[in-house]
Amino acid sequence: MRRQTELGGHSAGSSRTARLDPLALPVRFTASDAVADERVRHVELHREHVILRRAVQGMRIALNVPVKAFRGVSIRLVPEREGAPPAVAVYLEHIDPALSIELYSAPDSDDIVAEWQLWSRVLSLPRLVAGSDGALSEPFPRLGAVCCKPPAQRRRRRSPLAKRRPKFLVRRRAGEARTLAPVHRGEREIIARN
Repeated sequence: MRRQTELGGHSAGSSRTARLDPLALPVRFTASDAVADERVRHVELHREHVILRRAVQGMRIALNVPVKAFRGVSIRLVPEREGAPPAVAVYLEHIDPALSIELYSAPDSDDIVAEWQLWSRVLSLPRLVAGSDGALSEPFPRLGAVCCKPPAQRRRRRSPLAKRRPKFLVRRRAGEARTLAPVHRGEREIIARN
């Protein structure tokens, strides 16, 4: 089983310089957690479930949450933190905000949409966008797990072009009138019999 771990002393979690690869799951990394002791939690992300480990007031806690329990993969604007400039981030969103996980963060929005779509596709979760008030919504309408487009306009039936001859028929040559076979009247019919 391949695992990603900390590279060069930098954390692979929310304050990381290395990128998590969604195509190389399972992934292990540490992320900041305001409630936990030492302000750190350990995350193990699989395709089917997520394991969150942290210690709160000296008590160790390990949560095994199925990926289907998460609402989706969202894009959020992250305000300035500890002297870092504002950033755009991709989150694995849970109904409980304490269980949401930051998957990718960048100071500019160049690769953010590609990361958002890739994480959504790998985890089979809907894509979400956070509004200015923090509410999450789907940017595209869906029917079950399938994204839908708005219906196309009806084709116009009563147009002057509707009565024209189709293009492939215009290329054909018109057939020649055949001469009718001669009709013989008043003659006896000859029938061959065995």
